[in-house]
Amino acid sequence: MIEAVADRLEGAPRQPRRHWSDEFEAQAVTEALEPGASVSAIARRIGIQPSQLFAWRHDARAERHCGSRHPSCEGVVASAAGAVIEIAIGEVVVRAGMDVDEAHLQRVIRAVRSA
Repeated sequence: MIEAVADRLEGAPRQPRRHWSDEFEAQAVTEALEPGASVSAIARRIGIQPSQLFAWRHDARAERHCGSRHPSCEGVVASAAGAVIEIAIGEVVVRAGMDVDEAHLQRVIRAVRSA
């Protein structure tokens, strides 16, 4: 009787998952948030996938926006694409130019939340 056993299951990751310290993530994100920084170049230099650093950066921006200053940010998703800011509040999407007055945008968001 001959039995063949695969080294690993098909579809299983080739390497075990890596975990980074909070300090490493924070340092990488701080560098990636600098004006003019290339996220892909930073990721290659520190040995991680660019998508990982983009995700960390996205999470840090969301955390900074919805931190202790804005406890009512639950359910709010924000993204900046080009020169437009999109803020999803429930099923409503508010789109504003990057040059919109912050006070005006806050009034619009309050109005949408209270509707």
